[in-house]
Amino acid sequence: MYKNIPLAEKLRPKTLDEVLGQEHLTGNNGTIRKMLENDTLNSLILWGPPGTGKTTLAEIISSTSGRKFFKLSAVSSGVKEVREVIEDAKKQNLFTGKSPILFIDEIHRFNKSQQDSLLHAVEKGWIVLIGATTENPSFEVVSALLSRSQVYVLKSLSFEKLEELAEIALSRYNEEEQTHFTLKEKEALIQYSGGDARKLINSIELVLNQFKNVKEKEITNEDVLSVLQETMALYDKNGEQHYDIISAFIKSMRGSDPNGAVYWLARMIAGGEDVKFIARRMLILAAEDIGLANPNALTVANNCFQAVNVIGNPESRIILSETAVYLACSPKSNSTYKAIDAALAVVKQTGNLPVPLHLRNAPTKLMKDLDYGKEYQYAHSYEGNFVNQEFLPDEISGTQFYVPGENATERKIREELQKKWKGKYS
Repeated sequence: MYKNIPLAEKLRPKTLDEVLGQEHLTGNNGTIRKMLENDTLNSLILWGPPGTGKTTLAEIISSTSGRKFFKLSAVSSGVKEVREVIEDAKKQNLFTGKSPILFIDEIHRFNKSQQDSLLHAVEKGWIVLIGATTENPSFEVVSALLSRSQVYVLKSLSFEKLEELAEIALSRYNEEEQTHFTLKEKEALIQYSGGDARKLINSIELVLNQFKNVKEKEITNEDVLSVLQETMALYDKNGEQHYDIISAFIKSMRGSDPNGAVYWLARMIAGGEDVKFIARRMLILAAEDIGLANPNALTVANNCFQAVNVIGNPESRIILSETAVYLACSPKSNSTYKAIDAALAVVKQTGNLPVPLHLRNAPTKLMKDLDYGKEYQYAHSYEGNFVNQEFLPDEISGTQFYVPGENATERKIREELQKKWKGKYS
């Protein structure tokens, strides 16, 4: 029976010392190690790509802390199952004096009502919640639950860590199967894994099983590719290509190339990328790279984000394509992006400059006596709803943060600003 257990399961770490690639959490000064050493376990969210050890880490936390471990999958469990586990956990708490751990895999798949069903138990201390997610918790976990949990980020394994893991897996396989395999080349295996430890181990086991009768062989990249029957995944949404392809997608739209935008969009869709992630990135691009050159772009991108949340796959591809082409074909300006960064730089340099008296609010008599708001000029009382007055602190008076871009819309904005401010805006 033991021989039927997958190699990845046999190699699953049992202690923090055996965990690879997460030293910022599990090393001697790692936050999770310190938390366990000090017995200060609180609810937490483990956020990271697949195969980085979220489930393993939850199990190690449970065994190290001596707590009962309950596990649910958000894919197959609902409010009923959550409540049943919480009731069991409350009974365990009475016997052991330690709150059991409730581990919820893919917690981002729980809807709001399902997540809300956990709140009371977390607040009362009946359970210590450990949620695992591959999605940004800021978007996928309700704020009330997020505020009661500490988020820990797990990283994709580096090339060096994957090489180390490949040798560990190879050694264990040789030991159990009485074979003498060596890995002459590891690049294909590691590229195929996309930083996913479990996928790497499964691939090694699959490849070595094909040559088990040979007993002794140097495994090359060609051997790996012949077994896996593909040179490389078209798109791995959890590996390095995830970042490269979204970068190519954004740069294609920024560069006004709808063909490039649609191609890289297709690569992401074919690879199973989260449509909400794609839509969010287009929202950012609409503000950062198009801005006031086409103010409607942000509205279109926001409508796209709302729509894909409602529609889902496969029809979302049509909405995403329409939006990507629209953004690629829109005139470009990063003037507002540069304006806020310039303003933030001045704030960092000058600190909390006082608000000029004429701009201050004066809700009380004392404030009025102190001349709060005294010389403020109400714009609507003047011709053209404009009056020339200073809105910056005296120390940075006359500073220009916003510089209109070179496009039709902002040329009109520049003309209007110059007309009103008499040369203050270039």
